[in-house]
Amino acid sequence: MRFNSDGKFKIMQITDIQEIPDVSPDTIKLINAALEEEKSDLVVLTGDQIKGYGVSYKGKGDALIESVAETVGKLLKPVTDRRIPFAVTFGNHDRQVGISNKDQFEKIYKALPGCVGEQAEGIDGGGTYNIPILSSDGERTAFNLYLFDSGTDAKGGGYEPFDPEIIDWYRKKRDELKAQNGDYIPSLVFQHIPMFEHYNVLKRVGKREKGAIPAFRIHKGEHYKIDETKCVEGSVLLEPPSIPDINTGEFEALSEKGDVLGVYVGHDHKNSYVGKVGNIDVGFTQSAGFNVYGNGKQRGVRCFVLDENDPRNYKTYTKTYEQLCDGKLNTPIKDAIWRVVPTTVDMAKPMIAKALAALAAVVALIVIAVKFI
Repeated sequence: MRFNSDGKFKIMQITDIQEIPDVSPDTIKLINAALEEEKSDLVVLTGDQIKGYGVSYKGKGDALIESVAETVGKLLKPVTDRRIPFAVTFGNHDRQVGISNKDQFEKIYKALPGCVGEQAEGIDGGGTYNIPILSSDGERTAFNLYLFDSGTDAKGGGYEPFDPEIIDWYRKKRDELKAQNGDYIPSLVFQHIPMFEHYNVLKRVGKREKGAIPAFRIHKGEHYKIDETKCVEGSVLLEPPSIPDINTGEFEALSEKGDVLGVYVGHDHKNSYVGKVGNIDVGFTQSAGFNVYGNGKQRGVRCFVLDENDPRNYKTYTKTYEQLCDGKLNTPIKDAIWRVVPTTVDMAKPMIAKALAALAAVVALIVIAVKFI
C-alpha cells in the first residue's frame, strides 16, 4: 500500500454484511454502487461478514469451509473484480459458523486475490495485524492501519473483554514503527466491537425524552442520545453501543503517544456517528447487509480520505443505499420487518413485556364483556 501520486489514499470500511448463502441482491447492489462511485484504494471489512449463527451454513470440515467460501466470494466479487486490495478482521458472529477466525482468514479470505495483511506474531487466531501505507515515493511509512480482532460473545452474556495481548502487541508495533521512521506514525484502528469510550460522546438523558435510547448491562437503566456538541453533524444513534462488561484499557493504550487518530467499529447496525474523546475520534459505521436487521435504506459504508501532506487531518463520511442506488429494494417487505425487530435480547424483553401486557388487557376486556352479556 502506498499513497497515490496526488498524495491521496482512500479507504472504504464495510461492516456487518452478515450474509447467508442466498445473498441479498440489495447487499451486492450497495457494495457495487459504493465502489463504483468512490474508487477506493483499499477496502476494510470490520467483522460479521457472515451470519455464523442459525442454520444457513450446513456441513462440516471442508464442506463447511467451501460453503462459507462461496458466500464470501459472492460478497467480495465487487471488490475482486475491480482488483481493489482488501483487509479483513472479524466480529462476534463470524466464528459461530463453526470455522475459527484463523481458518477463515487463511483458507477463505487469503485464497481471494487482493487480500492483504499477515496475522500479528504471537497473537492467536486471525484478523489482528497492521498495514503500513508508504509515501507516494515508497521511501517511508507515511500512515498506518491497525486491524484488531475484538472477540466474540462472552459466556453468560455480553461480549469478551478486549484481549490484553493485542494491547501489548500494539505497543510493540507502535514503537517499532517509530524506530524505523524516526517518529510515531499517524494511524487509524478498525475493529468490530466498540470500546467503553464510544459512550463518551453521547449525552445521558431521561427515559421520557424524545429519541432517548435505553442502554443495558453495565449501563442498565440509563438512556442516551447523540451529544451534538461532541459529535459531527449527521451522527445517528438508534441502539445502545454494545460494549464488553470489563474494560481492559485499550483506549488508554491507544491514547499514550498520539499516534492513533481514530477508532472505527461496526457491531451495532443502526448507529453511525463520529465524536472525539481526548485526542482520538471514536466512530460507528452502519451495517451494509440486507439479510439482517438494519436502518433501511440508510445502510451504507464509510470512507476515509488520507492526505500524505497532512496525514493527521483525514476526512471521513458515509455513503448510503439511498444516496447511491435507485431507491428501490428487491425485498421491501423483508426489510420493513428487519427495521422493527429488536436488535438485542435486552431490547426484546421490554417489547415482549408490552406485548404480553396488551394481550392481557384484551383478554381481560373479553372476559368482562362475556360476563356482562
